[in-house]
Amino acid sequence: MAKKELAELIGKEQLKSDIFKITMKAPEIVKDAKPGHFIQVRVSEQVEPFLRRPISIYNMDKENGILEMIFQVKGKGTEILSKKEIGTKIDLLGPLGNREFRYDNFNNLAVIGGGIGVFPLYELAKSAKKDDKNVNIYLGFRSKEFVVLEDEFKKVADEFTLTTDDGSYAKEGFAITYLEKDIDEGKVDSIYACGPLPMLKAVQKLALEKDIPCQLSLEERMGCGVGVCLGCAVKKAGTPEDAPDYWHVCKAGPVFEAKEVEI
Repeated sequence: MAKKELAELIGKEQLKSDIFKITMKAPEIVKDAKPGHFIQVRVSEQVEPFLRRPISIYNMDKENGILEMIFQVKGKGTEILSKKEIGTKIDLLGPLGNREFRYDNFNNLAVIGGGIGVFPLYELAKSAKKDDKNVNIYLGFRSKEFVVLEDEFKKVADEFTLTTDDGSYAKEGFAITYLEKDIDEGKVDSIYACGPLPMLKAVQKLALEKDIPCQLSLEERMGCGVGVCLGCAVKKAGTPEDAPDYWHVCKAGPVFEAKEVEI
């Protein structure tokens, strides 16, 4: 059950010009959080911006009650959050989401992400590695200047593949190309993905064609985060065009089986 907690900001790091990592003490939220869950952050005590901002969990230290999130500055709310000073108390609501990444029944995991969608995949990969799973990680970025968290992901991967669209760093091309190769070689029994919509669509298509269990973390725009505003709707797979039915990402997800959604 989600809790409201005033978390103390104990660390802040600027990873790129517009990407920040914040570290907070949030023991009540962390103790119930799982890989794939997210937090709704109130960035200001002022009237504007009124809505909380949804941010995925990047990393947790449950023993010490530490919560880390990484976000890109995209508007007024995230800009305010990026300027918070150490020692500030931040109003959090979480953990949110009714389904998280689940890998108990699998042993050879493929974790694939692109761009800023890689952030929620780290806690998944770290947890799976701790549980003695074989973790294959595939990360894709537009170019060298957009690459983040390479060293962090390498440490929790058994096999690590990094690509850039333009070939300016690491392997040229798309991460999914290397994932498909490993599937064909029998190295993968499940897929876990988060990233830009075109990448998710491609991963979903591949997983369905290869009949590989696949979980997708969707990052729709959310107003409330608890299923009230109904703003984060995605179509349920198999429902007719003239009478579609919908999942609401914040409440039914944010993690879905690939066969459940039409994206």
